[in-house]
Amino acid sequence: MHRLETARSLDPVSDRIQAVVNGLPVPRGLRDLLHGTKIGHALHPVLVQVPVGSFVSSAILDLMPGTRRAATTLVAVGVAGAVPAVAAGWVDWAQMTKDRRRVGIVHAAANAVAVGLYVTSLVERLRGNQARGRTLGFAGLSVAGLGAYLGGHLAYAQSSGTNQAAPEIVRIPEEWTVAGSLASLPDRKPAVRTVGDVAVLFYRDGDEVSAMIERCGHETAPLGDGEVIGEGRDACIVCPWHGSTFRLRDGVVRHGPAAGDQPTLPCRVRAGNVEVRQP
Repeated sequence: MHRLETARSLDPVSDRIQAVVNGLPVPRGLRDLLHGTKIGHALHPVLVQVPVGSFVSSAILDLMPGTRRAATTLVAVGVAGAVPAVAAGWVDWAQMTKDRRRVGIVHAAANAVAVGLYVTSLVERLRGNQARGRTLGFAGLSVAGLGAYLGGHLAYAQSSGTNQAAPEIVRIPEEWTVAGSLASLPDRKPAVRTVGDVAVLFYRDGDEVSAMIERCGHETAPLGDGEVIGEGRDACIVCPWHGSTFRLRDGVVRHGPAAGDQPTLPCRVRAGNVEVRQP
């Protein structure tokens, strides 16, 4: 897996595919939906349950007598369910770092082979070639297992799709800690201060101050370099790398590719100083 993560020979193909995916005329709202921004959780892992569950179930039924029609139905459901799962996967993949995209492109290739085998299996089953259909189904499940392993590596070893900012919370002091004076914070502009050893983004609107972890939860970009859009309670910070948009007062994600909210910190003003602590 380490060799795959560092396989720069995959980058030319990866970069070309990324340009194609990002260049597709997909409305922003649909991209947000596919990223999972609308539900606060990556959508791709949710969608893959339909094809994976259908394919595994069809394999079990293929080993039992009198289940030909049910197994064929499940293969058809799995093939159909793979379409939205693939769409969400490619949209997420196109916003990943190079090391993750290298693993992701092999993950996608394995799943494409698996779905191709299942499509062929479905055709053979509908033609009455049940033995060949079952064989192709078992082959597809084996390749899908490889794809699932690579997907697990992306999620658990490379933290793809996780909130990269969440671990920073535990490094913030539990007790109220002074981050600086209220007067030192510019009005209606982002300001970064270090609390403990964690960079925190502050936003002041008059006497009201909000605070969030400065590292973007999507790919750890410095939100302090981002642009503030909107005003008042609807003011948002736009990630300078991928365009994820978070509401400053509560960290709610308004646009992807980030799927989850940006972690925020309790914030108060005491004796002219701004203080924060762990939630």
